[in-house]
Amino acid sequence: MVVPELRPWRAARPHVVRITDAVRPRLARAAAAAQPRIARLAEAGKTQVGRMPKTWQYTAGAATAGLALAAGVVTAAGPWDSSGQRTAEQDRAAALARSGGTDHGRAPGPPARPRPAPSAESVLTGLGGVSTVKSAPDGKALADALTPLLKDPALGPRPAAAVVDVTTGRRLYATNPDAPLTPASTTKIATAVAALSALGADHRLTTRAALEPDTKEVVLVGGGDPTLTAREAIDGWASLRVLADRTAAALAQRGVREVTLSYDTTLYAGPPMHPIGVNPNLALVSPLMADEGRTNDSTSGPATRVPDPAADAARRFGDLLKSRGIKATAPGPSKATTRAKTLAEVSSPPLSTLVERMLTSSDNDIAEALARQTAIATGDSADFAGADRAVSAQLRELGLPVAGAAFKDGSGLDRADRLTAGLLTALLTKAADPAHPELRPALTGLPVAGFTGTLSTRYTDGAAGVVRAKTGTLTGVNALAGTTVDRDGRLLAFAFLANDTTSPDAAQKALDKAATTLATCGCG
Repeated sequence: MVVPELRPWRAARPHVVRITDAVRPRLARAAAAAQPRIARLAEAGKTQVGRMPKTWQYTAGAATAGLALAAGVVTAAGPWDSSGQRTAEQDRAAALARSGGTDHGRAPGPPARPRPAPSAESVLTGLGGVSTVKSAPDGKALADALTPLLKDPALGPRPAAAVVDVTTGRRLYATNPDAPLTPASTTKIATAVAALSALGADHRLTTRAALEPDTKEVVLVGGGDPTLTAREAIDGWASLRVLADRTAAALAQRGVREVTLSYDTTLYAGPPMHPIGVNPNLALVSPLMADEGRTNDSTSGPATRVPDPAADAARRFGDLLKSRGIKATAPGPSKATTRAKTLAEVSSPPLSTLVERMLTSSDNDIAEALARQTAIATGDSADFAGADRAVSAQLRELGLPVAGAAFKDGSGLDRADRLTAGLLTALLTKAADPAHPELRPALTGLPVAGFTGTLSTRYTDGAAGVVRAKTGTLTGVNALAGTTVDRDGRLLAFAFLANDTTSPDAAQKALDKAATTLATCGCG
């Protein structure tokens, strides 16, 4: 496969070369050290492939190929590898032109478009067993390096932190690790793990059109897919246009040219309004929406939303049917009966892809949808309270320390949410566990420092490309949780939570400095 070298890459190339020069030594050490562990994992995986979903096969293959890719990608002439696999360099080139993601603590900016989550070179390197390079970092040395940084007044009166060796699960550093604090968008890590655990990484969300046999009523039934799009460029997402094509063709086969159009949102229960009220960071929480109810052409970040996403999606669907020769009435709410026959349907990409988009771009609409899908999968009510119970129960079932945690929403926009630094690092460690390959997207979707999503403009030096982390920002709240590969090639999970901060910029810089210190410590 030959891909032309684009102009943005030529501009970005000096930056990438500088970054990869710094990363190359640790990747080389990691690749050499990981071979025995990869061989053991591959042998163990043979007995499980028959009963695991396809995601396990992808993960096992990625774990083996990822190490070779990690060593080779940093010396490649361009940003694309021979297999066409997504790479962080490609995303860096795009980030030079525009940045995506949501920063809930700042005013809305120009519309931004998300890039796909890059390959997880550092994650796969760490999972390959690089902790065999040396023993885990010395706790005292790590404390000597981190404690002064966490005493920065910019982090408020009582920040919380935890650092864990992912391979062994041993906690290496902690300060207030069990203190429940407002986590902001790092809540999405918990939402991701709960949804992946409850539904599986291959699960898809389906939107369908059904025909009531006696009344010629076509019901657009929402399946909870927040990534459904009505735009011409679908980029792999489920398309309302495709659904209209298939529906019109099915109606024409039946000789039906005029229908009553309705829409069904009964999959969800409770009020659709988030507790924060009308806000550009998310639409009403509805199982039926197109383009997240955005009124502009953005796909991430703040944007004015339509007042009723379901009615808007149904109206668009009606217009699409009309342009395909089917006359439809103005849509109204309804409920498809058990006798309704499905005319056509479209499905989202796998849940793994939705999780990656949610984490990389900090997508609140996807987060709220996945929290409700977790509730549905576990038999709870598909509302805010039911999602809270379902997420808590799912994490508890995984053996995670949920004491003190509260999941008042799936996105972290609710200031009543509570997480601990200990729970966040436990979530990340569980997602890295070879026994839970279905959880791996909770790591691969994390933004890459200096390259993608909400970290695309941070860590332009130092830890760029080595730290992968979910950001969290509300007024007076700053958080960062993710993974990094340290100077000796060990994969570490970390979580930093700061409440009652007074300067978001100063707090962000303090958190970034702490993460960079972890990446460059070599505290063995």
